[in-house]
Amino acid sequence: MTSFPLYPGAGIEAGRHHGEYKVPGGKLVVADVCVEDGVLVDVSLSGDFFLEPDEALLEINRALTGLPADSGAAELAAAVTAALPSGTVLFGFSADAVAVAVRRALAKATGWSDHHWNIIGPTVLPTHLNVALDEVLTEEVGAGRRNPTLRFWDWEEPSVVIGSFQSVRNELHPEGVARHGISVVRRISGGGAMFMEAGNCITYSLYLPQTLVDGISFADSYGFLDAWVMAALERLGISAFYVPLNDIATDQGKIGGAAQKRLANGGMLHHVTMSYDMDADKMLEVLRIGKEKLSDKGTRSAKKRVDPLRRQTGMARGEIVAAMIEVFTDRYDATSSELTGAELAEARRRVEAKFGTDEWLHRVP
Repeated sequence: MTSFPLYPGAGIEAGRHHGEYKVPGGKLVVADVCVEDGVLVDVSLSGDFFLEPDEALLEINRALTGLPADSGAAELAAAVTAALPSGTVLFGFSADAVAVAVRRALAKATGWSDHHWNIIGPTVLPTHLNVALDEVLTEEVGAGRRNPTLRFWDWEEPSVVIGSFQSVRNELHPEGVARHGISVVRRISGGGAMFMEAGNCITYSLYLPQTLVDGISFADSYGFLDAWVMAALERLGISAFYVPLNDIATDQGKIGGAAQKRLANGGMLHHVTMSYDMDADKMLEVLRIGKEKLSDKGTRSAKKRVDPLRRQTGMARGEIVAAMIEVFTDRYDATSSELTGAELAEARRRVEAKFGTDEWLHRVP
């Protein structure tokens, strides 16, 4: 016999709950709430944000009081927005940020410190296997069989990794692919093509539970998940920033791009490729990058658009990766990990059944 809760939010423990959310580039939002009979009571919002008029804080608390404790982030944010007096100014936070803090208080959303993070350092693997591992490890984290993990790629063969929805015909010059011996692979995430020669870029994948981005918009999740990278680049003397939706840039040009995929089991993939020492001439012989692609980038030349990290830092690629690992470890108390035999075996099986097949590669001709 299946039993059901007697009231909404019955699965949430009664009593006092505390949650915090630091808005990327903004302020800290703190939510203290109680749950009684499945609804929110005694709601108290605080933080180092700015809010005008003062009375709006009471209105936010009142708006949340009485809502079901299992309300989604969108419902919580909508209630806050509807209750704000006309002319209210929120500086350093938003209704969405309030929703994240409340959801964290109720253990529906999580923060970085709620997880034990692992790091897998660079290991040379075929590009097809790297792409397959992204799917396998995202599933493993979603299923709770692996801790959230940061993994750095490494490879030897020159490759192009295209986005899940890109057309092979429209994205590649077949003559250039053949001339330079390029291995073409399709990944599970959307976004644009990645031109990757051994040592010419830095690629990493972050495997996480979707609870970490609960209540955070799709667009904002990119910068949120790469805040540690910006800190690492800052330590190396590079002031980087996100150009919506998914480009990482400096004042001297684009240095990288990100892509994401969310799975049905609650796992999420966020991965980034940053140019280290790009051969722009060869890239243009392999990739088709038309005027429309560049139309909103403020430049007419794809060659001028990419500005590699080697020129900007003067550092070896390994030193940059080491700095990134150090910052991630320090921020999130991460520990070293390795790929398991079972994970590698499953990834190899998926190369044979999916990622290495023409059917997958040409699913968008």
